[in-house]
Amino acid sequence: MSLSWSALASPVGELTVVATGSGVRRVAFAGPEEVLGEFAAAELSRDTGLAAVAARQLDEYFARRRREFDVPIEWSPLEGLRLHVLRTLHELVPFGETVSYRRLAELSGRPEAARAVGAIMGSNPVPLIVPCHRVLASGGGLGGFGPGLEAKRRLLVLEGVLEPSLLELDLLG
Repeated sequence: MSLSWSALASPVGELTVVATGSGVRRVAFAGPEEVLGEFAAAELSRDTGLAAVAARQLDEYFARRRREFDVPIEWSPLEGLRLHVLRTLHELVPFGETVSYRRLAELSGRPEAARAVGAIMGSNPVPLIVPCHRVLASGGGLGGFGPGLEAKRRLLVLEGVLEPSLLELDLLG
């Protein structure tokens, strides 16, 4: 299998993007040395193909010049409820909007699966592009986020969902 990859610095830490020829397969909140080992059997090329396109789009997102990603996603490793919930999130929750775990379960046609939705968000292989940071606790709290709640809060500030703190206002200018 041939894969492309790119790494980029972001306001929420280093990111590594891995893609096949047909779609983005992984966005990791980690450097390539921590990510590429899981693809050791593949032929890897750096800063080419869809990984380079996705990295460029992520840079634009963090620079507030992009609200929507138009790179294809490699959905084939996913199946069942996990696939359905992530596709529902990707298709129905746009930039600047949020949804609760419970509401995402309802939108996915499985209203009883709110807890499962939380677990699915934690196993999302393509965060940011499939925006699990937009899924909040039903009581209005942030809920969880693999890279940490501060990263989730920063992403929600970037999208205008939350107000920036005084420190962030200083940094923004």
